[in-house]
Amino acid sequence: MSESAENFTWLISNFVSEVSGVEHAVVVSSDGLLLAASRDFPDEYAEQLAAIASGLQSLADGTARMFGKGDTDQLILRMQHGHLFVMSISDGSSLAVLTSGDADMKIVAYKMTLLVESAGHALTPQLRNQLREVMAP
Repeated sequence: MSESAENFTWLISNFVSEVSGVEHAVVVSSDGLLLAASRDFPDEYAEQLAAIASGLQSLADGTARMFGKGDTDQLILRMQHGHLFVMSISDGSSLAVLTSGDADMKIVAYKMTLLVESAGHALTPQLRNQLREVMAP
């Protein structure tokens, strides 16, 4: 793995370990491919979450276009025991984050915004290709 790919993956894992209530995170390409997953997230679940996040993002983007509401910035799915946040990064890529039920949603959303703003520029086409190669079975 290249240094930039390692650094990007480290950022995702570090986000999970530092933000209270965050359990797992993945970065997914616009076509639903897993690009990065937080440490200790089983591969099969990371791939499933990537597909789910991509599908939700696609539905939200289509809805926003249909009703002329502009771009989709963030989705929040509230579940009985947690939340799923999906936030656009760049070029259709997304950050998906699973939290516990007691996570402070405002803090998680704020920290996700900071991560996307600080690391989004690093997700270049070259880095996306490197991450795809690493994550490919």
